[in-house]
Amino acid sequence: MRPAGGPAAGARLAELDELELTIERLVAGGEGMARFEGIPIFVPLAAPGDRLRVRLVERRPGYGRAEILEILDPGPGRREPPCPHFAACGGCDLQHIEDALQLRYKGIAALETLHRLSGVELPPPAEVLAGSAWGYRLRTQVHTRAAGAGAEVGYHARGSRRLVPVERCPVLVPELERAVTTLAGRLEAPFAPRIDLAAGDDGTIAASPASGGIAGGELRRRVAGDELAFDARCFFQGHAGLIEALVARVVGPWEGDAAIDLYGGVGLFALSLARRYRAVTLVEGDRGAVRYARKNARLAHAGGVEVVGQAVESWVGRHLPDGAERVVVDPPRDGLAMVVRRLLVSRAPARLTYVSCHPAALARDLRELAEAFAVESLVLVDLFPQTGHVEIVLQMVRRA
Repeated sequence: MRPAGGPAAGARLAELDELELTIERLVAGGEGMARFEGIPIFVPLAAPGDRLRVRLVERRPGYGRAEILEILDPGPGRREPPCPHFAACGGCDLQHIEDALQLRYKGIAALETLHRLSGVELPPPAEVLAGSAWGYRLRTQVHTRAAGAGAEVGYHARGSRRLVPVERCPVLVPELERAVTTLAGRLEAPFAPRIDLAAGDDGTIAASPASGGIAGGELRRRVAGDELAFDARCFFQGHAGLIEALVARVVGPWEGDAAIDLYGGVGLFALSLARRYRAVTLVEGDRGAVRYARKNARLAHAGGVEVVGQAVESWVGRHLPDGAERVVVDPPRDGLAMVVRRLLVSRAPARLTYVSCHPAALARDLRELAEAFAVESLVLVDLFPQTGHVEIVLQMVRRA
């Protein structure tokens, strides 16, 4: 905190261009944080312990942001990034840090953000789950642009919409990496500026829109004993080796008469919930996901699963019962809408399970949910190796 009457951080940094800093830690999202005269300075592509010469690129009232000019002394765990595109590509944040340290650093950052912004006392993680750090990702979204008579395919540069063409992407499962890195040579004009791709269990690749000889249509993956159909447009958890572990931690050992799965997607959690609850209501607003959720319930012979094709925000007001037995929420990155938070508090279910990849959004929601719920357990799942993101699974119970 600056002294009373002292100049704001932005004013103190205004006349400075270059600084020498030592990175203290990572913050949620993967940037390094240092301090200059007490002012937080955030530095992308930095590692804890790095001593750096940096250039200030952003000056705000309470903080600054900088880019690395020179690594004067690397911190422990810094390495040469394995992917040649890492310096420019915006797809990954942490390839410059050894795999074994990434989850430790970003787990600490996520929990610090969650506690600081929510004000809620949290138990230590019951588990920290990790799988393969490379060749794990089942889904990706690439961008395209015309290049002479052909096309270039890649990802947006870090912090911009400039295209970085890629010849490798080692975080993708091998069959998806091959599809991405050969796509440019197979595209014919006119081609879409953005293409979603995903991989099925059998190595099949689907694209949306169908592009470069890759068809659209259905893919299947077997998870926790159920065969799930989806396509490249659907949200589907991305880590091939951790999906079953995530489902197990979300669903847990509890059983009962009825469960509600909000933002239920294609049924990833609902089908496993249906083995433990006599009736499961899945609510999802995306039409494509709803179509596959209904199909997946039929494939699993899960007659107790009702799929409701309606926006969660409109469904909860009329249909969320008071004191429901079990509710699972896996909202988009921005977290729960205000109406959903307030109704969960006022109609408090006995057990609420929250799945989140964004600790700041989760913290905002938890600050309000804590009126009605106590946090029973917390699990970290490293669904996004080489990035600054970590999945958080909170089990909460209604306060007495």
